[in-house]
Amino acid sequence: MTNLDIRDIELIDTLVRTNNISVTAELLGLSQPSVSIRIAKLRKHFADPLFVRTSEGMQPTPKITSLLPAIHAVINLFSEIEEGDVKFDPKTSSRVFRIGMTNTGQIVVIAKLKNALNMLAPNIRLEVVELTANSPMQLERGEIDIVMGFTKIMGPGFYQQKLFSEHYVCLVRSNHPRIKNSLSIEQFIKEDHVSVKSSGTAHWLLEKAIDDAGVTRKIALWVPAFLGLAEIVRTTDLLALAPIHLARILCRDKSVRSLDIPIQIPSYDVKQYWHERYHQESGNIWLRKIIANTMQNE
Repeated sequence: MTNLDIRDIELIDTLVRTNNISVTAELLGLSQPSVSIRIAKLRKHFADPLFVRTSEGMQPTPKITSLLPAIHAVINLFSEIEEGDVKFDPKTSSRVFRIGMTNTGQIVVIAKLKNALNMLAPNIRLEVVELTANSPMQLERGEIDIVMGFTKIMGPGFYQQKLFSEHYVCLVRSNHPRIKNSLSIEQFIKEDHVSVKSSGTAHWLLEKAIDDAGVTRKIALWVPAFLGLAEIVRTTDLLALAPIHLARILCRDKSVRSLDIPIQIPSYDVKQYWHERYHQESGNIWLRKIIANTMQNE
């Protein structure tokens, strides 16, 4: 089919639907002899009769029937090219958006974002995937739509937008026997800690700041993620460092509280990233606006 003209494809599709050469000619704005001449050329091209006369009009041969999916795909492709990007309609779309983020982001962002989407686009679905070193390639390929977080892995070809600022605080159980309304540097050094052993950029920033301050924490427990951290702090005397937006969620039931860290820890920006290939894609534009509107008010 690579040597065919789009008009040939439209002729085949129309004749399949009408089963009549005269009606096909009228719909395509051609003369009946012109249609007959093109059919003759197509028969030679495919080495097949393509259409045969029956009591029910011109019926396609099995050859044409087998080609119909490809014919329809070509017609749809040309329609999209002529019409441009089909506008995304959030009220009717059932699209699945895929977002790459850390486990911290899943706790802080997803419920709030899904609630916002439910009000505007009730049939939209989300799939969360882990933020990894492969995320830039996944964005470029369209395997994920947006990446959210604090990361340095995005190179040229990516757009970014700040969503909110983040900084670390110290979590401690509310009835801790030694720590009351503030945390001194002496207590910070003396008390045992639980450390979230994350590979994220923000974790590296935290560890570097602690090292630069010449402070050594007494790590009694390492865990791979923030999941379950509140229960650990709530039921032990261990201290834990966590981003403030996550800490606010973990402290909701008042059994855990957050205190300022007695050393200087730099803040950082949480952003959303997308590839330039999808910068003008209407669905991606809509999703970015919803994310920004939801999270920039934090």
